[in-house]
Amino acid sequence: MGELNHFETGNSVITHKADGNPEGKGLSGLLLDWYRSEPRGVVAKPRRQLLAEFFTSMLVLSATFKFRPVVGAANYLYWINDEWSLSLIAPDEWSNERRAGFVGMCVLQRDMTWTIDPSALLGENNSVSDAMGRFYDAFANTLDTDLAFEDILPFYFARVPYYQRLYANALSRSMQITVRLGDQAATSCRQWYLQIPKLNDGLLAYRG
Repeated sequence: MGELNHFETGNSVITHKADGNPEGKGLSGLLLDWYRSEPRGVVAKPRRQLLAEFFTSMLVLSATFKFRPVVGAANYLYWINDEWSLSLIAPDEWSNERRAGFVGMCVLQRDMTWTIDPSALLGENNSVSDAMGRFYDAFANTLDTDLAFEDILPFYFARVPYYQRLYANALSRSMQITVRLGDQAATSCRQWYLQIPKLNDGLLAYRG
């Protein structure tokens, strides 16, 4: 994983198969997780800020992880073995190989967007900054369309593990409310594209 186009878009919602969930998530567990991932405190935001949070959130949700993210907790993003990986282990607690792939400390916010304290590695010429550049290009390509911004949100992320799918949907619900509150609904993605900075890391949503 790691490319933005792995996300499916559209106004779909998570559906349930009649033969049960093969990942072992029962209905009561799913409803609890759905409640935990409900966006809270969503407000209108400037277009540049919303784009930065969308970019950063999609980057994090493109990573592999098998745990339920908690609002306000520190998570650590790495580029390891040609894929994004989200971990609860800080770089100084890991091997030199892992530290060399450190992207930044990520935090899930109450509105289900993600922010990041980026690693200094992003400002250097290395595999981490190269991977970020490719992801940035893929993100920019998704905005090269006449579709409205809310039409490219990943409401249903079909081919990924449970938590990535759940939190991608939560992100979409949050951003749909944000654009509505900011009177930005039905705006062409090409208009949003004009807000993209030229630097790869210039679109990261910094933790505040």
